[in-house]
Amino acid sequence: MKDLSAYKGIIPAFYACYDDNGSVSAERTKDFALYLCKKGVKGLYVCGSSGECIYQSVEERKLILESVMEAVGGKLTVIAHVACNNTWDSMELARHAQSLGVDAIAAIPPIYFHLPEEAIAKYWNDISSAAPETDFIIYNIPQLAGVSLTMSLYREMLKNPRVIGVKNSSMSTQDIQMFKAAGGDRVIIFNGPDEQFVAGRAIGAESGIGGTYGVMPELFIECDRLLSCGERERAMKLQFAINDIIYAMCDCGCNMYAAAKEILRLQGIDIGDARAPLTGITPEAAVKAARVKKMIDEAISEYTEA
Repeated sequence: MKDLSAYKGIIPAFYACYDDNGSVSAERTKDFALYLCKKGVKGLYVCGSSGECIYQSVEERKLILESVMEAVGGKLTVIAHVACNNTWDSMELARHAQSLGVDAIAAIPPIYFHLPEEAIAKYWNDISSAAPETDFIIYNIPQLAGVSLTMSLYREMLKNPRVIGVKNSSMSTQDIQMFKAAGGDRVIIFNGPDEQFVAGRAIGAESGIGGTYGVMPELFIECDRLLSCGERERAMKLQFAINDIIYAMCDCGCNMYAAAKEILRLQGIDIGDARAPLTGITPEAAVKAARVKKMIDEAISEYTEA
């Protein structure tokens, strides 16, 4: 049985890092990767939803992954999301990711056209075939992709020996239980929705990949520690504090990732704004983001400082 310990822990979904003109910045990407590494995270999930991948070219995504690997390759577990809305580009990104030595690749299903399950399975298996020495993780996010990972599709994918788990971002924790039960010890299920990290871990997730981890890694690391130590009541209270922060981030009046980047700027790390058509930071949103930053500081003080 493959050792999956490299995937167990807090893995932030890495934000896209742009320069002041909106171009991908290799330097800011490396700085942000090192910043998260110093915070003590287990790994990074690169070029996923939080990384604004659908608004980037293949070459930009290659540059981002190259910069991350230059900064933290060998220090952190790196999962590269490689899906594009066509098989050709996705396979190219998969080959590139394997050449850099990532731990795993991941992919959402094809979006826009509603494809039959056999076509989705072929898409994923074709991508996996382009990186035959690399683990493969299914990314289930039906509320955005418009396609759900059904149990029949999942069982078909488990025939691929490189499939080692699911990044489950559906809002039903029952999916986590079902995917874990079907895959057993050969798979790891990553909790996706940050608002239900405790619930997801309780029902079978052994790890987490999240889009708000980047602005408050300390809180998710502590929540994971509390669960591992059996301190569920305190973990639940911390989850409530985390959720209040997430709701406030979503209420900033801009795209959540633009708010996250403004919070990071206030924390001392500038990675630019969100890329259009995502709504960027505004003066009003910046005021609200500053309040969220204060909430994070207070929660860190309450839950992680002795």
